[in-house]
This record gives sequence, structure tokens and C-alpha cells, in this order.
Amino acid sequence: MPKIFIDPGHGGNDSGASSNGLVEKDITLNIALKLQQILNDSYQNVTTRLSRTTDQSVSLTNRTNAANDWNADYYLSIHINAGGGVGFESYIWNGNFASKSETERLRSTIHDEIVETIGWRDRGKKEANFHVLRETTMPAILTENGFIDNDAEAEEMKTPQWIEQVARAHASGIAQAFELEEDSNAEEPDTSSFYRVVTGSFQSEKNAKQRRYVLNRHGYSSFITEFNDQGQVYFRVIVGSFQNRSNAEGRVDELNEIGFDSFISTFNG
Repeated sequence: MPKIFIDPGHGGNDSGASSNGLVEKDITLNIALKLQQILNDSYQNVTTRLSRTTDQSVSLTNRTNAANDWNADYYLSIHINAGGGVGFESYIWNGNFASKSETERLRSTIHDEIVETIGWRDRGKKEANFHVLRETTMPAILTENGFIDNDAEAEEMKTPQWIEQVARAHASGIAQAFELEEDSNAEEPDTSSFYRVVTGSFQSEKNAKQRRYVLNRHGYSSFITEFNDQGQVYFRVIVGSFQNRSNAEGRVDELNEIGFDSFISTFNG
């Protein structure tokens, strides 16, 4: 039974890259949570663990130690790129190590499946001296999923459909790499409904933008949608869109705890 350790990059005081009203640490966590759910619900004989399940600071050493202590079979670190490019790339450690050929084989399978499934521009299979790739005792990969500072890609990142698509592409790649069998009893996921966390509903768009600014300073990415109620337009600030209601409830609890009154609204995509 393969043990997959999923590491959503950054978190807590380390926000990662930020642009276009988005923060990397939030996107990577949403992808990781969705990926874990898909693997656990859709495939047989696989077990998963995450380096973090909330917006918390976890050192690189603690991440790799957790995977090593668990004796994971594979380490997957999820990131979002920045720097003015476009597309997808992946990394393995650039050192010489005994399992490098197996690491390359697994990476190639996962990389190719992600590129083909999403139709991203393939920026290549690369190597680097990243801590999470070097200090893990099992094969490890780091994926860079689009560019947060590319306007077109960022707009897609704001949608739950994009999160779902990226998570499913990773799951499909892992399933192929480890020859996982689909669970015949798994229910077909309902991808039409999402639970949006609303943290402010304003008649003034200026006030909504101010709320976004304040939320960003607290480490929460958000976006604004228009909501029509009996002819009156409101500007709602959305801080997360989830398929799992419990994840949305967790986000509401986090926001309420720091003084942002929030509620859940169902969105049919």
C-alpha cells in the first residue's frame, strides 16, 4: 500500500508568492486537501498524509522529518510559480543518489500526466537542490503549477474548478506511477456545487476592495463577486471555495476567530 506524503508549499508566516489578489500558500493548501480527498476516495490501497492541513508555519526540516519518520513511499511538494512565465514544470534533486533512476521514472509519469490532462505548456523536467528533495529518504517531486503573476493563469487559479482539475491531474499521475486501482465503489464526484466562504458583503465596491486588502494582510487571498438581491447589487468578498463543506466551515471558524464575521454560500458552477 503506497504511502503518499503531500506537502502544500509555504504556510503561516511564509506566504510564498503573491499577485493578482492571490497568495501561494492558500492555493497549494487547497490543491493538497483536494488531492488527498481524491486519492482516499477514488483509489484502493493507498494512504496519505499532509505536512499541514491549515494555514500554519511548518519548517522545511519538520516537513521532511515527518515524511521520513512515517516511512513514506513518495513525497510530493506542491507549489505555484512566479516570475513572468506560463505553464508547468517539475523538479527532482540534482544530486547523485541510489534511487535517482526510480525517482526520474516516477516523476516522468506524473509530470507527463499533469501536462496532458490540463493542457499546460510544458516548461520541462528539471533538477534543483531544494531541501524537500534533498533531505527526503524516498523519491520526491516538487511541482510548479502555473504562474501566480500571469493574469490569465491567475484568473483560473481563483476558481474551484481549477483547483479540482489540478488536484485530479496529480492524482491521476500518482495512480499511474504506483499502479493504483480505482475504487469501484467510489461515487462519482459532484463538481457542480461549491461552498463559498463570504467575508463581507458591501454595496460599495470600494469597501469590498478594502476588505480584500485587510484580509491579504492577514494572509488570506480573496476575490470579489457581485450578488443581486431583489434588484440591489452587493459586492461579496470570497475567501475560499470548497467542495467539502467541512473545509468551508473550518475556514469560517478561522476567520470568525480573528474578527471577520463570515458565512457559507452555496455556488453552483
